[in-house]
This record gives sequence, structure tokens and C-alpha cells, in this order.
Amino acid sequence: MNQKIIIFTIISMTLALIGLMVIQIYWIQNASSVKEANFRRSVTEAMVKVVEKVERMEKHKALKSNQYESMFNFNRHLPYDAFLTRGALDSMISLILNSRGIDTRYEFGIYKPEGNQFLIKKSDNYQKELIKKGYAFPLFQNDIYTSPEYLCIFFPREKQFLLTELWGMLLISILLIIVIVYSFTYTIATIFKQKRLSEMKNDFINNMTHEFKTPISTISLACEALSDKDLRDSGNFLESYLTMIREENKRLSVMAEKILQTAVIDKGQMKMTREKINIHDIITDVIKNLRIQVEIKDGEIIRNFGAVRSIIEGDKVHVTNLFYNLLDNANKYSPKKPLIRVTTDNVQNGIVIHIEDNGIGIGKNEQKKIFDKLYRVPTGNIHEVRGFGLGLNYVKAIVDEHHGKISLESEVNRGAKFKVFLPFVIKE
Repeated sequence: MNQKIIIFTIISMTLALIGLMVIQIYWIQNASSVKEANFRRSVTEAMVKVVEKVERMEKHKALKSNQYESMFNFNRHLPYDAFLTRGALDSMISLILNSRGIDTRYEFGIYKPEGNQFLIKKSDNYQKELIKKGYAFPLFQNDIYTSPEYLCIFFPREKQFLLTELWGMLLISILLIIVIVYSFTYTIATIFKQKRLSEMKNDFINNMTHEFKTPISTISLACEALSDKDLRDSGNFLESYLTMIREENKRLSVMAEKILQTAVIDKGQMKMTREKINIHDIITDVIKNLRIQVEIKDGEIIRNFGAVRSIIEGDKVHVTNLFYNLLDNANKYSPKKPLIRVTTDNVQNGIVIHIEDNGIGIGKNEQKKIFDKLYRVPTGNIHEVRGFGLGLNYVKAIVDEHHGKISLESEVNRGAKFKVFLPFVIKE
């Protein structure tokens, strides 16, 4: 995929995501403002009704006590304790608020600014809030001979109550934002993954073409040489060319088998034969097969078998391939005088094998990807290192099938150290 198209897609999706989130937040704010306005209106309507009831109660009490005429002449109301108690006022407020759908904690008090005192109050809490932040409603406005008095009410959990009213919309909005962000992240990650897989696929095809082309060319040349009548009469040359064809054909078979093994692993169809195998014997045989290649580069393989128990349950063929891949990589990526150390130790449930080399090492950024299929670590100017990027992926699959673990410690130009743990018994 074109780099410019990817960048354009990411920018477009980012702007669209930001736009959607801004709109969502704007809607939530509007809804919150509407809810707050409705709450204030409901409180005002409820408290106006409470004020009217309090004034009616006062008039009713004044009539019964034959004080209404004198009060009418002087515009003064009865003392509150003559017609109203704190409990009655609390019940009245609660009933009217509930009828308006307001079911949250509240504090109230009848406040007289002159003298800065509460004539009636629900409790001693939130007195400052009642005066500064509460809703205030004047009482007995026709009483012009006494200083003003106010019925104040304050809701300590007003914000929580409004949020509770909005919880459905908030929950849906949050879920939508999470889904959008997740989808955006997943899409971007998929784009980059597909781009990386495309690049790895191209590298794999190029490497595979090169790897197959060399033995095919060698076999082709050998066949042409064998078609020469003069060479066919020479026994030594004939045997030499036949050996060459056999070796190159064997090489082709090994490479084809690697690719087929990867396909089998991907499908989850890999079959393992469980038997008792000796890890020390397997590693020794692998070292024998690779020793010549290491010694050609003036290198050395040092083994230190410290494990007392070296027999485990596993598949001999796959475990052999596992160590062959690791040791072959240690040799290939050690350009000068390879020094490869193989050590074993026992732990409680199995055996630990360390394979350490003095090669070019692997950077921190690449270490997380080395077990990915088709991934090959960049090797700088060492162009002679060939491969398909399937070896370590296969190694990881084999270790996992044996319920083991594999890890890597490495620094650039300071070699690599693979640690493989294989249990004595494969648990189901």
C-alpha cells in the first residue's frame, strides 16, 4: 500500500474520530444544561408551592386564634412556632419535591438576614451553603413591618443527582466512544500489520527465489555436463556430478519441507510423536552435523552439559530440528570465528538449555518480532545470510507444543543468548 495513502487515511480517520468525540461531548453538555435547567425549574415550582402552603397555614392558625384582624391591620405574621414545626416543614418539602421527581438529599432553613440567624433549620450542617449556594424564596412578602425572611434549600448531592439522571446517555456515549477508539486503533494496527506482512511476503518471495534458483541452476548445469558423451565415459566425473545432483536435490527437499512445516503449523495440524528422548544426545548429534561449517569459519562449539536429568518426553524429529535451527542461526549470524556455547541445567520440572553466540546480536526493537513468521532481522552489510524467516517461528511452535518456554537476551554486536525450557513430561 502506498505510504501517502496510509498517512492520508490515518489523518482522515483521526479527524473524523476527533469530530465525533467533540459532537458527542457537545450533546452531553447540552443535555446536562437542559437537565440542570429542568431541575432548577422543578425546585422553584416546588418551593413556591411550599411557601404558599406555609402562608396558608399561618392564616388558618391566625383565624382560629382570632388574631387575623389585628395582623391584617399591622401586616405581621404569627411566630413560626405558633403554626409550624421543623418536622411538618420537612415532610411538606419532601412530599412536594418527590411529586416533581426530585428524590435526593436536601437541607433547608428559614433564614432571617437581620441578625444572621435561622429561625427554623433541618440540621446544623451546610448553614453557609444554604446562604451562599442554596435556593432562596421570600416568605410573607406582604409583611412590611418586619425584616425579610427566606425559605432556603440546598442540595449537597445536586451534581450526583443530575449525573444519575443522565447515566443512561452517559453510559451509551462512553460505550460509543470506546468502540470508536478501539475500532480506530484496531484499523490502524491492521493497516500497519498488513503493510509489514506485504513487505515480509515480498522479502520471502525474493529469498525463496534466490534459494531455489541456486540448486536448480546447479542441477541444470550438472545435467548438461552429463549429456556430454566425453564426460559420461569418465567414471570419476560421472560420480562427482551425480553426487552434486543428489546434494542439491536434498537441499531443495529440505527447503520445501520448511515451507510445508510452516503451513502445517498455521493450520494447527502438526502431529507429534511422544517418546522418551535424551536432550544431550540430540544436541551432540546436531553439533556433529554443524561442526564442519563452524570450523570452516575458524570457529568453535563448546558444550557444558550440567543437567543431571536429560531425558524428557517429546518428539525427537521436531526437537532435533529445534536445536538445529538455533545452532545454525548462531553460526550464520557470527561472521568471524563463531564461538558458540551450549549449556544445560536442571530446574524443578524440566531442563533448561542455553545457546549463546558471539555474533552480530539482535536489537531491542527486533527481539519482540523474531518469532513472527517471515520476519528476518536486518543484518546490515552481511548479505550472505540467507533464509526464509521461518526458522525461529518453527522453533517457537515446537517449544509451545512441548509446553515449554523460549526467551532471548541480546545486544547489538554482543551476541545472542537463547534460553529454552522443556518440561520432563508434557502435561495435558
